[in-house]
Amino acid sequence: MKRRRNQIGNRKYHVFTVMAVAVITLFSVVLDKVVGDGSADRHQPLVSKSSHVRTDSLLMVNEVGGQTSWGSEPCLVLHRVGYEAGYSSVRRIPRWVAWSLTASHTRGAFSRKGIDFQEDVDVPEPRATDRDYYRSGYDRGHMCPSADNRWSEEAQRQSFLFTNICPQAQGLNAGDWNEMEQQCRIWARQYGTLYIVCGPILYKGRHKTIGKNRVTVPEAFYKVILRITPNPHAIGFVCKNKGGNHPKGDYVSTVDEVERITGLDFFAALPDDIEQRVETSADLCAW
Repeated sequence: MKRRRNQIGNRKYHVFTVMAVAVITLFSVVLDKVVGDGSADRHQPLVSKSSHVRTDSLLMVNEVGGQTSWGSEPCLVLHRVGYEAGYSSVRRIPRWVAWSLTASHTRGAFSRKGIDFQEDVDVPEPRATDRDYYRSGYDRGHMCPSADNRWSEEAQRQSFLFTNICPQAQGLNAGDWNEMEQQCRIWARQYGTLYIVCGPILYKGRHKTIGKNRVTVPEAFYKVILRITPNPHAIGFVCKNKGGNHPKGDYVSTVDEVERITGLDFFAALPDDIEQRVETSADLCAW
């Protein structure tokens, strides 16, 4: 009888041991997927719901309201290799795109050749597609330019995601907007790192849309630029969404004025006295 009890006890111990090993193994697999090598995160969209971004503290963008049509629409923050974007699922366009531009980023082996514009599967449907732009009368206008992303194959590819694109008048996209992008690359080689934020402007009222997915057409675009060396300076530009051939001075605005128009707050990480000084003046000659 005692021997039989021992046999039963041994079987119970064996079953318990097997169950314990199974539980520990399962826990280890789950833990490894969650935190071990990060593989569980690799396939997750690089998206977060937020009103600000911190690729660099100087690129933080805060939503503060203003005389715009954006209202309280939620913003999806998309984290990319070469930029970050605050994307509107309602409008199917970015509200802002922020990146730092260095002298080394103005050069590189990775051109736009052979890269197609891409639907961004990290954002919910409906979303912009290439077909929305067919025969629309508008270019697919980069916010963070392709030529600012030649330093990285992945950054270059991601610059063609439609979450970095807005419907832009052909004359602006290929004309003064393009010239402004080229000027930024000259300044980056001259002064070092630039901190740039740009995006569409929606004034109050109804807005034109294009395509089956009703991609919003902006009335204008803004760009704000900050440099720290050799001394802090900032400048803003506002361009109507139409063709033209104007000197850059015609588009110049203070950062404060761009903030008022867009309802966004730029470069808030600067010390208050420097932020006040650089955002209230706009001198193209200082560049």
